[in-house]
Amino acid sequence: MDYMNGPGRHHLFVPGPVNIPEQVIRAMNRNNEDYRSPAIPALTKTLLEDVKKIFNTTSGTPFMFPTTGTGAWESALTNTLSPGDRIVSFLIGQFSLLWIDQQKRLNFNVDVVESEWGQGANLQVLASKLSQDQNHTIKAICIVHNETATGVTNDISAVRTILDHYKHPALLLVDGVSSICALDFRMDEWGVDVALTGSQKALSLPTGLGIVCASPKALEATKTSKSLKVFFDWNDYLKFYKLGTYWPYTPSIQLLYGLRAALDLIFEEGLDNVIARHARLGKATRLAVEAWGLKNCTQKEEWISNTVTAVVVPPNIDSTEIVKRAWKRYNLSLGLGLNKVAGKVFRIGHLGNLNELQLLGCLAGVEMMLKDVGYPIVLGSGVAAASTYLQHHIPLIPSRI
Repeated sequence: MDYMNGPGRHHLFVPGPVNIPEQVIRAMNRNNEDYRSPAIPALTKTLLEDVKKIFNTTSGTPFMFPTTGTGAWESALTNTLSPGDRIVSFLIGQFSLLWIDQQKRLNFNVDVVESEWGQGANLQVLASKLSQDQNHTIKAICIVHNETATGVTNDISAVRTILDHYKHPALLLVDGVSSICALDFRMDEWGVDVALTGSQKALSLPTGLGIVCASPKALEATKTSKSLKVFFDWNDYLKFYKLGTYWPYTPSIQLLYGLRAALDLIFEEGLDNVIARHARLGKATRLAVEAWGLKNCTQKEEWISNTVTAVVVPPNIDSTEIVKRAWKRYNLSLGLGLNKVAGKVFRIGHLGNLNELQLLGCLAGVEMMLKDVGYPIVLGSGVAAASTYLQHHIPLIPSRI
């Protein structure tokens, strides 16, 4: 029995964890088994081959840790860097802030480039720092591709362009937790050295898998890294890769079967189609927000996110109450405003295994909830704007053509 049950289906529209497809739930509904049997290594081998596709890499080496995105962060840092190494890291919202906090607690020398929340990474400052770093004291650039606290997407290809312009050898470490499998991501083309994601976001799995992909350059950096690591040590994994057993400790077997089902669904739809679907959902949500007379927290079109929209509320309305009321009355879960934007924004997550009609149900719920808190909304305005756009842009379902 649910702790606080409600009739019908719960409408989960936080930007992670997200809705889990029935096929994935069924795939995970299985007993434990011996991970040293031939079955689990055979499954793992196919997963390692296929997760490379979601990173758009042929040269990267993937690692699947039984952890969250936070653990994946730590893995990326401790396998490639040493205490005291200088990192340039961009602070643009709550999750980039948390990664920076981790970097500092791991005793790296963190050079923080801070932007106003709602803005993207300040790449002019990066260019200035790289141009002055003739001795290559900067060992890594750390950037969040998609900041879910503010709905801001950064241009990773532009970061690579700047690094190449100054012929700088710093590693490029990218948090793709709320972008990979939903937004365009090109690890090899953009020269990303370490990319990472979490299972509870666009992969549409339960929380519990942190997936990291390392470039050959990043693997080479492990040879000089002096950071302490045990659970997240890539070299332990690589030893077992060579043995063909793949796991240095017990994996989450049910999540592995779930990942197999999740990847199959993504490849059946086609990764390009998945990205296009997220673009439609993002555009429709932004049109609804505009029709409501509200503003997006993201300050420029170039930074908009197709996985989450942070909606700014008027000063007389507390967005925390909006989120509470949506859950209590409409069985609708929206994202809270975090830290600097707490009480100022609520977030609509539109990522993962989600279709257009589900989104329209969410937008209808948001409209009723805004009416509840006294905002002068015309009911149906946002839904009409979104559905008008979607009606002209939804393609036929590929498997039903």
